[in-house]
Amino acid sequence: MKILGQVAFLLMLGGICCQNNRNAKSSGRASKRSGNQGGGGDVAQSPPEDVSTPRPGGAAETAREENPGGRAAVQQSDDMRLHFLKNAQVTCNDGTAAGFYLKEFRGSRRWLLFLEGGWCCYNKESCDSRYQNIPRLMSSSDWPQTKRGSGILSTQAEENPHWNNANIVFIPYCSSDVWSGTGPAPSPTRPRQGRERDATEYTFMGSLIIREVIRDLIPKGIKQAKVVMLAGTSAGGTGVLLNIERVASQLEQLGAEAQVRGLVDSGWFLESKQQTAPDCPETISCTPEDAIKKGLRLWNGVVPDRCRQLYKRGEEWQCFFGHKMYSTLTSPLFVVQWLFDEEQLRVENIYMGRQSLSAEQWIYMQNLGKEIKNSLRDVTAVFAPSCLSHTLITKSNWMNFQVKGTSLPRALQCWDRSLQEANRNNRTPLKGCPFHLVDTCHWPQCNPTCPALVDQVTQQELTLLQMLVAMGLDPQRLGLDPQRDAGFLASMVSNGG
Repeated sequence: MKILGQVAFLLMLGGICCQNNRNAKSSGRASKRSGNQGGGGDVAQSPPEDVSTPRPGGAAETAREENPGGRAAVQQSDDMRLHFLKNAQVTCNDGTAAGFYLKEFRGSRRWLLFLEGGWCCYNKESCDSRYQNIPRLMSSSDWPQTKRGSGILSTQAEENPHWNNANIVFIPYCSSDVWSGTGPAPSPTRPRQGRERDATEYTFMGSLIIREVIRDLIPKGIKQAKVVMLAGTSAGGTGVLLNIERVASQLEQLGAEAQVRGLVDSGWFLESKQQTAPDCPETISCTPEDAIKKGLRLWNGVVPDRCRQLYKRGEEWQCFFGHKMYSTLTSPLFVVQWLFDEEQLRVENIYMGRQSLSAEQWIYMQNLGKEIKNSLRDVTAVFAPSCLSHTLITKSNWMNFQVKGTSLPRALQCWDRSLQEANRNNRTPLKGCPFHLVDTCHWPQCNPTCPALVDQVTQQELTLLQMLVAMGLDPQRLGLDPQRDAGFLASMVSNGG
């Protein structure tokens, strides 16, 4: 159990483990292919390298922010191409060059900047372990030359109906600081063997990497953008919360008139209820709050000014939690959050499909859904299905999931339209085009469009009731009636939550 807990904690916010959806097996195969080229291993965060057959010049929906002439150049490739930063002083953890992948859509004035996830490290032990086991999250030495996006990063109109014709920028995560670090370059020290390093040898520059990416995109036309969407999954989603105001300010200083928006996927976490040792002696005993407290000092991390002003010195870690930061942000924000986020559950040592489950843990899960739902009450734009999963926007089947009969791509389009109308000082709400979508049913997997649960031992797909029985619980004692709930779930297909 201790080992499982330690692994789970390192994966927190990162989505490094395989997801429990129907796409898990095929995504895993794609991830292995990319891993041979230097990526791999992060099915939840990194788009698969080959999610569909390339269709150069596929259909593109011309948005209102497009070039008035309406003629964008046809793409010759669906791949995003690797570019290293021009500023060689801003690097990954190990001093290798940071960079980004870019797929240009010439003529488009819409830009999508995506921040990859992968949790963090916060001291010598956690950073050494990360460098040994997941080096691509700390080094660019093995990054492939190209990537292919899925979900909202796809160039295919069938998979990505409203953002396929944007300039897409994928920023790999290699700073291990939840995109907050501004730390200086490491001081020279004696050579070490293999991947052995001292904590002071690592460089934490996540926030600076974002700044330099935008600078390098100036010759590509980002100053002429009408809309810039800063998106991210898991730790990358938290990175959006931490950096969106800074990105908006930077573009304004460059003279750009773009509206900067944020898209936070699975980065809206609540504080852990674990009781831990205050000195956080080892990874397994460290909650996210403790890890961030320790990490902020190591990373020289920064948080948005308006949020920082709410808390006294030493309490800045609270700005890593969306429900505490949201009200301080001025840029439009769309939050995507599974109500029963797997990574939030792993912090509490709850692993669906891997171990027995106690009645107390089941009650905790239900309460978690209620708490996340309450934390999203005042969020203007939100998509929150009552499902057990982690990350959504880069899944190739992201259009399949619905809340109250509306898919996420449709909700994002409605949000887009509402912002356009607001810019025209039109305050009339859009009818039949919702973008505040939160399931109202009260237990995991009660939304019939949820990703399937997979038993991690047998790899079989199971319903929630089957999973609970397999984990040693009696569904009826938990208040779940299989016959009654089957009819209820069927009625939700059209009505949602």
